[in-house]
Amino acid sequence: MKTRIMLVDDNEELLTTLKEFFASDDTAEIVATAADGEKALEMFERVNPDVLVLDLVMPGIDGFEVMERLDKRECKILVLSALSQDAFVTKAMNLGADYFMRKPANPETLRKRIAELMTAPAAAQDKSKNQRQIKNRSLEEKITNIFITVGIPAHIKGYQFLREAIKLAIDNPDIINSITKKLYPEVAEKFDTSPSKVERAIRHAIEVAWNRGKIENINSLFGVRVYSHNEKPTNGEFIALVADKMLLESV
Repeated sequence: MKTRIMLVDDNEELLTTLKEFFASDDTAEIVATAADGEKALEMFERVNPDVLVLDLVMPGIDGFEVMERLDKRECKILVLSALSQDAFVTKAMNLGADYFMRKPANPETLRKRIAELMTAPAAAQDKSKNQRQIKNRSLEEKITNIFITVGIPAHIKGYQFLREAIKLAIDNPDIINSITKKLYPEVAEKFDTSPSKVERAIRHAIEVAWNRGKIENINSLFGVRVYSHNEKPTNGEFIALVADKMLLESV
């Protein structure tokens, strides 16, 4: 039995291209199309597709609202959109999307992703992987923004070591209590270096930030007056401070 696909996109050229492509496919068929969210919601119950290929930006009701109002039952949702920023991807996944593809998409690639979605274990694995990648990218961006704010330059070794140490502390807050025995060795193993070099490089990165004199930025970032020009945190204190901020923002 062919997989029944419903396409929702206001790009008529795209709809035509995909309809022509799937017309000769032996595994899937397009049973309905809609150019806006309102029509999509009206047609969905009647068509009852296996897979909904959904754009996010459309006139009237957008793709996000479609997912909010949809009774998807066993239907898989594949979002196909040019909105590829982490915030949009995360929102779509939280609203029930099973996979996210960035436009423009090759019809053959789309066909393969739809086939994968129809295999339950593979679909669950893909969704989990997709969500982990989104989370990691978002976390990387937030840590990078903090480093820019406090004045830690990207070209020094301590930058990468410090970023990895913070990520480890976010995943396992207790590791900060074993910074010498666990945290430094884990970072060192990933970068094929020694724990002592990791410790020194992180300490140097923090010293560079303090020497640049961006103390007000640091205090503003954490919302309290944490340090002054005459004092700076230890490696463990700084890692814990940033990790705690990330954890609080994720609640």
